[in-house]
Amino acid sequence: MEHPVTAGSCRFYPFSDRTDLNIDPTYGELRSKEPVARVRMPYGGDAWLVTRHADAKKALSDPRLSIAAGAGRDVPRASPRLQEPDGLMGLPPDAHARLRRLVATAFTPKRVRDIAPRVVQLADQLLDDVVETGPPADLVQQLALPLPVMIICEMMGIGYDEQHLFRAFSDALMSSTRYTADQVDRAVEDFVEYLGGLLAQRRAHRTDDLLGALVEARDDGDRLTEDELVMLTGGLLVGGHETTASQIASQIFLLLRDRTRYDQLHARPELIPTAVEELLRVAPLWASVGPTRIATEDLELNGTTIRAGDAVVFSLASANQDDDVFANAADVVLDRDPNPHIAFGHGPHYCIGASLARLEIQAAIGTLARRLPGLRLAVEENELEWNKGMMVRSLVSLPVTW
Repeated sequence: MEHPVTAGSCRFYPFSDRTDLNIDPTYGELRSKEPVARVRMPYGGDAWLVTRHADAKKALSDPRLSIAAGAGRDVPRASPRLQEPDGLMGLPPDAHARLRRLVATAFTPKRVRDIAPRVVQLADQLLDDVVETGPPADLVQQLALPLPVMIICEMMGIGYDEQHLFRAFSDALMSSTRYTADQVDRAVEDFVEYLGGLLAQRRAHRTDDLLGALVEARDDGDRLTEDELVMLTGGLLVGGHETTASQIASQIFLLLRDRTRYDQLHARPELIPTAVEELLRVAPLWASVGPTRIATEDLELNGTTIRAGDAVVFSLASANQDDDVFANAADVVLDRDPNPHIAFGHGPHYCIGASLARLEIQAAIGTLARRLPGLRLAVEENELEWNKGMMVRSLVSLPVTW
């Protein structure tokens, strides 16, 4: 459904209700003519929308544009829910940096390299089941989702058979309009109760997994409050699988949409890391803009004056389509280099698990290209179903054959 174009001098946002990987052409018009544009958000009023790559990078690292300043307030935003003031994104800068440092030790380059063989092993095991069952297969349920879930469960020291307990919470948390406020609140309550049991287990029997380390930081190091411990654990379980699963399926779809791309990676597997960077650029993860930032003082952005108190939102998908940065930006160029995309964000809120996500996506695509050279979509593209009412763009299923 297309939305009305303007409300006075404002454009209504979002520009359309697309949930697939295509982004509205209005973003291109704005990049060209009005890179910092006034838009009317679905909730809370008007905001400035940033669409160009250079402006987004500059603004995302500007401390005067604060997520914390809008947390818990009815600010202009895309989602009906307020930004949680006690969530990681909504914390003041010092608290946010402190918690990131605690978690960052789990995602150092060395740690990610160390688990790479395990990620590939799990991808192979999942493909064993796919091949044994035979075509058609659903690569959402049989590869894209279980791979990152298995990895985050192992890192946290949680049994894979408990995944349904945190996936229900994850679906509710990543909902924009699919669930009611009451349903989201109930999912949060159920998850906090589940976490309470997990934390009690860790306190009775200490472990050397990531959850055990967080409990130790809470109980022995006094570096976490109890609320922070619960928030971080929930954030890691959700962030550790939801977005990566969406990207794995979306990227496989893009490769199979034009089979020459998949054939290229089968013939040249060494190209896969570079190809994944390009697919991250062109496969938008978020269905809309991310968290709103509030200007804490007057500032200027690409010739536009942003007043203190103004709301600013960013389209990473639009920034990654900027022809001033990416030659032939609308094309999928699997050997594009350099590729300074900002799919994982930029600045202090850059995705802390980016290196792990890259590893998992590369393992999934590499395993497929190596073992199933004849892989192709089992249905027409227009028959694919995309999830609605969610913050991320994700396939309900990805039917394939070979």
